[in-house]
Amino acid sequence: MSAESIPDIDVELVRRLVAEQFPQWAELPVRPVDVGGWDNRTFHLGETMIARLPSAEGYMFQVAKEQRWLPMLGVRLPLPVPAPVGHGRPGAGYPYPWSVYRWIDGRTARADRIDDLTRFATDLADFLRALRAVDATDGPAAGPHSFWRGGPLAMYDAETRAAIETHRDRLPVDIVAGIWQAGLDATWAGPPVWFHGDVAAGNILVRDGRLTAVIDFGCCGVGDPACDLVIAWTLLHGESRAAFRDAIDVDAATWARGRGWALWKALISLDNPDPAKAAEAEHVLGELLAEHALSR
Repeated sequence: MSAESIPDIDVELVRRLVAEQFPQWAELPVRPVDVGGWDNRTFHLGETMIARLPSAEGYMFQVAKEQRWLPMLGVRLPLPVPAPVGHGRPGAGYPYPWSVYRWIDGRTARADRIDDLTRFATDLADFLRALRAVDATDGPAAGPHSFWRGGPLAMYDAETRAAIETHRDRLPVDIVAGIWQAGLDATWAGPPVWFHGDVAAGNILVRDGRLTAVIDFGCCGVGDPACDLVIAWTLLHGESRAAFRDAIDVDAATWARGRGWALWKALISLDNPDPAKAAEAEHVLGELLAEHALSR
């Protein structure tokens, strides 16, 4: 089915899918969540559940993975994570599998919603260490389902170097290229461990000023956990970044690869048509360059 033939992912579609496949929930009200996503469209289903539908073919592979692994991860982690309660199939003109999860209350992380950013940083590091400690046997290795998070940075080498060249008039090219090369050179030599894959503010929930949950495990898998460090430059800074680095307990090579992941994402987002995302990319580049200057 072509992208053009996919129906709008809206309240009416969700109602039809639920009525066809989960008639026990057919009378529950459906409404969009306040903060939606790009990879998936998410809707409240009653007061205690959400329906989550992939927005394109590339994201559909994450559904079966989350259905398979989140129940196992959820009982081994110190904070709530999404709990599947329904595995939807294509229907009503919609071509992909989809999920129903229990609703987790909270607001997406933002500096003005966090009482103590340093405590938040150490709490998040504790969660990620617990995730790394879960038995990774038979877990999903990095691949298209994770958009190669957990794999080698080299997967994005050509794209990153092209972005550096495109923006050479606004970048200290030698320094930026050096940060990237340092990440490439710091290869992963450890055993594969669980990673989240998209530790971003929009996937972290807070309540009453504290970290309360981590959501959206669509990019999760087992491999190199360096991709989970990007939050150090997108949300954290100064004392909170230092506390996160101490608590996350990774070596210098893993930190260098984490810088590489942050650099890649920032460079490819500089021309984002959303001004807020472009501004965030500029901010991350500034944080990376400032950290590089301090380390000299």
